[in-house]
Amino acid sequence: MNPENTSLAKTRHETVAGVLYAGSAFLVWGLSPVYWKAMRSVPALEIVTHRVVWSFLFLVMLTLVQHRWGEFKDVLKTPRTLLILALTTLLVSCNWLLYIWAVNAGFMLQASLGYYINPLVNVLLGMVFLKERLRRPQALAVLLACAAVVYRTVSYGELPWIALTLGFTFGLYGLIRKVAPVSSLAGLTIETLLLTAPGMVYLTVLEFQEAGALFHVSRSLDMLLIGTGVFTAVPLLFFNLGARRINLSTVGLMQYIAPSGMFLLAVLVYEEPFTAAQVWTFLLIWTALAIYSIDSVRTYRRTSRAD
Repeated sequence: MNPENTSLAKTRHETVAGVLYAGSAFLVWGLSPVYWKAMRSVPALEIVTHRVVWSFLFLVMLTLVQHRWGEFKDVLKTPRTLLILALTTLLVSCNWLLYIWAVNAGFMLQASLGYYINPLVNVLLGMVFLKERLRRPQALAVLLACAAVVYRTVSYGELPWIALTLGFTFGLYGLIRKVAPVSSLAGLTIETLLLTAPGMVYLTVLEFQEAGALFHVSRSLDMLLIGTGVFTAVPLLFFNLGARRINLSTVGLMQYIAPSGMFLLAVLVYEEPFTAAQVWTFLLIWTALAIYSIDSVRTYRRTSRAD
């Protein structure tokens, strides 16, 4: 067999595998409201605490299997990296807590809006903190997103704070994580470690007060709470496996699968109110994302040809 054909076939296989891995991750995240709503009888803080504790246990096993224990221990010995991860821990925990609360409180549309605007938030944060210059299409996309937020605020008389908080906490999380010289697996393991101790204290207090859900309601709920660790770590692992095999522009386009899944679930399954004002808000955001995505693909292609 021609070596060039073999190499091409291998590249195509890697690309297909990458799309399947990343697509699976985004699909799980998009359908995740079904999982969280199955535990709607449990307070969001308790669900997040279980998510942290069981995720940490699962991630430790994953770290051992992937032979990353050395990196994990090195991070624990580096105060600067630990300080950075302490900040990202605060951001990701706030994001998880607000997201689960929003889903179970009937604000899934706002949650989906928050993750739709996240790429545009990243562009804005890059301009503010990294002094990146915006290309004209990027600037137009950001302005349209701002117009959508203003329109939504004027229409309802209330700032869409859930969407903005989710978008900015996740955006800041990604921005700060870039500074930490640590892999995503080791970083998330450390982040869950930092939250596990207070989480165990909280769950112990609930147990003494006979207010905890684990082992006190039903076996199905017990399995759901314990399964939050796998449910958190597996799509993250799939995302990392996918991101290594496909280019960033493809990942950028595929990321809209997650908020689209949330949006469809909110409107078609859980029948959240979808008013005319919300229609126009989402149309403005989708237009901004279309402009942003087309510009990103064109820029990536120009850069690839130049290389």
